[in-house]
Amino acid sequence: MTYNWVLAKRLISSPRISKHASLLFLFLSICLIQCTTLAHAQSANAPETADRLPLRGTEIEVWTGGGADPIGANGVTQGNSQWTAGLRYGWILTDAHGPGFLRGRFEYAVDALPVVMVFQPGGHASGFGFDPLIMKWNLEPRHRISPYIELGGGGLISTKQIPVGESRFNFTPTGALGVNILRGKYHWSVDFRYFHISDAEITRFNPGTDTFGLRIGWGVYIPSH
Repeated sequence: MTYNWVLAKRLISSPRISKHASLLFLFLSICLIQCTTLAHAQSANAPETADRLPLRGTEIEVWTGGGADPIGANGVTQGNSQWTAGLRYGWILTDAHGPGFLRGRFEYAVDALPVVMVFQPGGHASGFGFDPLIMKWNLEPRHRISPYIELGGGGLISTKQIPVGESRFNFTPTGALGVNILRGKYHWSVDFRYFHISDAEITRFNPGTDTFGLRIGWGVYIPSH
């Protein structure tokens, strides 16, 4: 036991061994630093697994939807249908407010509607629209589901009158009840939507088209920093 300890002390005190030990220590230190840096980089680039919530920040979403008019004037708007597709950009402006199940966050958004198609007697009409005023209340998420209430409006320009005899420019107030389905970085949205088309009596003939239908979207929340 004593002999081994004396031998070890001689080896450590040897200049050659000390030089080798210093080089080995330097090499191990560099390896440790490199491994730590690599582990940190891998952690930073790891796939995001937590659901992104509708918190203060922005929202980008693409969507499509359609519906029909079950209550309009017979032979004019009743039974007419529409299909739309578009892009949303929204700003979630507040933290959570409100009591109980109504607790949520306010979002202001705009929708661009590059595709609008209305199927009606006299031939279908196509066009584009823009909704500059959308007010959305995102309720607190529960079990990866975030319900929302939405009201908005804008305008629509079409290739034909909607309906025939009315204007080619119409206002488009809308309302929706839906849910955001949170799935990691991205989310899906599904809502039941009311979409009204009317020229607000720009023309004397103004029956209006009241469509009820579904809309589906896919988007991402980008939290503010």
